[in-house]
Amino acid sequence: MKNRFCTGFTAGAAAAGLKKKKGARDLGIIYSEVPATAAGVFTRNRVQAAPVRLDRERIAAGVCRAIIVNSGNANCCTGSKGMADAVAMGRFAADALGVAEETVLVASTGVIGQPLDIEKVATAMPDLVASLRPDGLDDVAEAMMTTDLAPKVVSRTGEIDGHPFTVVGAAKGSGMIRPDMATMLCFVCTDAGAAAETLQTSLSRSVDRSFNRITVDGDTSTNDTVLVMANGRSSAVVDSPEREAVFGAVLDEVLMELARMIVRDGEGATKLVEIAVTGAESDAAARLVADTVAHSNLVKTALFGEDANWGRIIAAVGRAGTPIDPDRIDIRFDDVLMVEGGMGGGEAAEVRATRVLKTPEFTISIDLNMGEGGASALTCDFSLEYVRINADYRS
Repeated sequence: MKNRFCTGFTAGAAAAGLKKKKGARDLGIIYSEVPATAAGVFTRNRVQAAPVRLDRERIAAGVCRAIIVNSGNANCCTGSKGMADAVAMGRFAADALGVAEETVLVASTGVIGQPLDIEKVATAMPDLVASLRPDGLDDVAEAMMTTDLAPKVVSRTGEIDGHPFTVVGAAKGSGMIRPDMATMLCFVCTDAGAAAETLQTSLSRSVDRSFNRITVDGDTSTNDTVLVMANGRSSAVVDSPEREAVFGAVLDEVLMELARMIVRDGEGATKLVEIAVTGAESDAAARLVADTVAHSNLVKTALFGEDANWGRIIAAVGRAGTPIDPDRIDIRFDDVLMVEGGMGGGEAAEVRATRVLKTPEFTISIDLNMGEGGASALTCDFSLEYVRINADYRS
């Protein structure tokens, strides 16, 4: 997986000894050779890790030279030492790179409530900086994995007025995934040029269309962070609504694909399922229904059991908190009409729907027949493996 990065950025990873597995890379860094504008979106959980609080302060300046990230420890609920460690982590990177400390953003992921061994980070810093290379983003994606089964990197290109640009993103996430900003870590780089305010607007919109539409288990993390850097090394400039729309479409592609990869890689997941709602009174109403069905543990366990139990779906629709008429609801599993006018299609339809449920990816379509509103959400099944992973996560 080479040449996925964009002009003017390098990345790398090293083993600091923060993960239990000896020799596993657990420290990553992304570096912009020139000052980049920056934007960020963070968790809405009121319990926030030290790196999140630090980045909230630093992102206000809209400038970034580097992002440093560790796995194996969330540096959350660690008191004043945790904040001091987050600051020190950024300072180590700044000193090694020769950049201003306030232009380094910090991220952590792992177990909550355990002090970060900051000396291990300091010791690994020379190896980390030495690892920087243009095709090193895959190493960063691997280093920030926790229960992820695979690293997640996506690259797309676009063109503004004949000038090409690249957007590339790396993400981690498998558990503690619920739409409430973005329930994971994600770092995005682009060689397009954009003001920090423009970048923030584009990022917030794209996050709402992607990471805010996914769920694995309904839990929101304390460390959720999405950061984007734009270093302007290409000739493409995002400086008008029309150009912002072009850039935003490419950013959407990157974040949507990363979102799908996260749900597909959900802890213990065997199925990726889109919940597509149409015919609602408004888009907001459709989103409520889609989210409620996607979050339902009863629906998710039925998906794992490959049971066409549409009663669980229609029950979730009914508790979504938006007006519906049960006698108008149609439900499809891909192209199989399972429910029409609020009534089941019988044994023959269930047999066909069960065939769909046995496939690894499919869509559950819910037509409320109430209006023109629509929305969708991505979810996965709940398996026995999910329980096993989370029963002994700390051990």
